[in-house]
Order: sequence, then C-alpha cells, then structure tokens
Amino acid sequence: MNYPLETVLLAFGLTLLAGLNTGLGGVISIAKRNPGPQFLAGSLGFSAGVMLYVSMMELVPTGIESLAKNWEEKLATWVGVGAFFAGIAVIAVIDRLVPEPMNPHEPDAISDRQRKQRQAAMMKTGTLTALAIGIHNFPEGFATFVAGLEDAKVAIPVAVAIAIHNIPEGMAVGVPIREATGSRRKALVWSTVSGLAEPAGALLGFLLLMPFMGPTTLGVVFAAIAGVMVFISLDELLPAAVATGRHHTAIYGLIAGMAVMALSLLMFL
Repeated sequence: MNYPLETVLLAFGLTLLAGLNTGLGGVISIAKRNPGPQFLAGSLGFSAGVMLYVSMMELVPTGIESLAKNWEEKLATWVGVGAFFAGIAVIAVIDRLVPEPMNPHEPDAISDRQRKQRQAAMMKTGTLTALAIGIHNFPEGFATFVAGLEDAKVAIPVAVAIAIHNIPEGMAVGVPIREATGSRRKALVWSTVSGLAEPAGALLGFLLLMPFMGPTTLGVVFAAIAGVMVFISLDELLPAAVATGRHHTAIYGLIAGMAVMALSLLMFL
C-alpha cells in the first residue's frame, strides 16, 4: 500500500520523538551529582518495577492477544507462555556465558579489585537492560509507526503514552551504566541509544518487515521479551538494589516503578 510522503514523515517523526524520550529518563538518572546507596537502591528498584510491570501486565497479555488472532485462544495462551519462558531461557544462557565478576549479594567491598568487580557487574546489568529495552522498543516503534500511517488521531496519543513510559525505561538503563562507569555522559548516551530502537523498528519495519510482520510473529516477540525483562529484573536489578544495604528503599522504588508504569499504560485506554 502506498502512503503519501507527508504521512510517512509524520508517522516516523512521532516514533522518533517517543523513542528519544528514553534520553529524558537518562537525564533524570544523572541529575543527582553524587548518588549514594539510598538513591542507587531506589533507582534500581524503580527500574525493576518498571520492567516487571510492563512485562507481566502489558507484554505477555498483548502477545497472547496477538497470537489469538490466528490461533484458538487456549493454544495461543500456551504458545505465549512458552515464548515467555523461552525468553527467560535464552537470557539465562547468555547470562551464564558472560563471566560473573562478582556475587551481587556480597556486602560492599573496600579493595580496588572488588570495587572494579562491582563496577563490572553494574556494567553487565546496564548492558543487558539496554539490550532488553532496545529489543522491546523495536516492535513498539513499528506499532507506533503503523498507527501513524493509518490514523494520526490515534497515533498521537499512543506516541505520547509511549514517550511517557519511555522515561522510566531510560532510567533503567542510565542508573547502572552511571554507577559502572562513573560517567554521566555515557549513562545519557546509552539511555538515548536504547530508545533509538523505536525509530529503527519503524524504518526497518517499513522497508523490510511489513510483508512478514503478522500477529503470530509479534505475539511471540512480545512474550519472549517479557521473559527477558523479568529475568533481568530478578537476577540483576533487584539483587544489585538490595546489595546496597537499603532493602526497604529498593522495595519502595520497585513499587513506585510499577505505579509509574501502570499510569503510563493507562493512557492507552
């Protein structure tokens, strides 16, 4: 189907602006000059809450709903759940293949060697988080772009809602990267780059994937990425938050992250 150039540019512009909002989350993650254990615990807990809530309350149900467009509902549910655990299995294998620099449950160390190990652990957390969010944003960007092609009145509120919930996603990337590198610039760059998966998804989807991207493919992708994000939250983000020694702050951050993501998703309704 051929679309007018101005329609394509509008749809792509909306997707780009929504994706770049992860950079705003990165700005928030670097706003505090010298973050202490309490800020780190709350921020990492917040990031975990964001990822857990969007995975279980949005990605898995959306994936199953998409699968059900082609398959009987019970089979679609089984496939969706299977894809969810397949995503967990894949990221667990990747996690095992990446050398573990340290146990995140160990108390804070004082030696330079152990400090470097902790920084390496946070870098691994930030990298995996950026990867998961980037993959998750890819079909999200494609979906926003398609909505823009079909109806701008629908696409604009969708893009605004996605932009809002990209802010905490940007924080989820920026906080561990800043802690690992000590660089605010790198935290901001990584946060912003993870959001660029949305316009990339729009562009590649338009050029290559439109003929092949059906409900089954999207359903499996959404459910699998949910599994990836849940694993990262439980295996990386939460242990790192608790390891700061601020257990309650980590849990409060977790709940706050869930609440913020819930509010952003409600804007779709």
